Amino acid sequence: MTRLIAIAATALAVLVVAGTYVITQMRGPDDPFAQCNGGAVAGGEIGGPFELIDGSGATVTQADVITEPSLIYFGYTFCPDVCPLDVSRNAETIDILAERGQSVTPVFISIDPQRDTPEVVGEFAEVMHEKMIGLTGSADQVDAASKAYKTYYKKQPGDDDYYLVDHSTFSYLTLPDHGTVGFFRRDLTPEQLADAVGCFVENAG
Repeated sequence: MTRLIAIAATALAVLVVAGTYVITQMRGPDDPFAQCNGGAVAGGEIGGPFELIDGSGATVTQADVITEPSLIYFGYTFCPDVCPLDVSRNAETIDILAERGQSVTPVFISIDPQRDTPEVVGEFAEVMHEKMIGLTGSADQVDAASKAYKTYYKKQPGDDDYYLVDHSTFSYLTLPDHGTVGFFRRDLTPEQLADAVGCFVENAG
């Protein structure tokens, strides 16, 4: 069953990349982000409204969270390997961009609301980066946010405290006035990701 889930997750990721590639090729010369590398998103295909809970326990929407360019990652704090590496990479990217004079907020959205309480995601975000915003919510709230960004996640069998969650691993760049404009693979280095994100931010106008 785990193998089938892994295959399904891979297939979903391939479809997202392939579909976005086609969209990218259709982008016109007037597109301000046409020269930017990475997976570019056109027409608001990814992202959208969400309502989640931050580390202080307050209910927030995308308007409260995305007040400047934001690099969004869906994961969970109990993740044994992938999430800490990806979130750390994103945090380092934020620092590189800051050195270049570009301000971007890292956002971590949990796909494990059963264990990731507001306090847990708040502490996780604070440890990872001083600017990071940690978000969680009810199962329905998390599911709605995941669907808006077209991410994949599935809880694996286990007891209430010890289980894994399969999930996609893209990071998404969302701009206040443009919506989600790009997504990035986990194999990019912090410097490569900073270059890609910086292009979108610079050309946002």
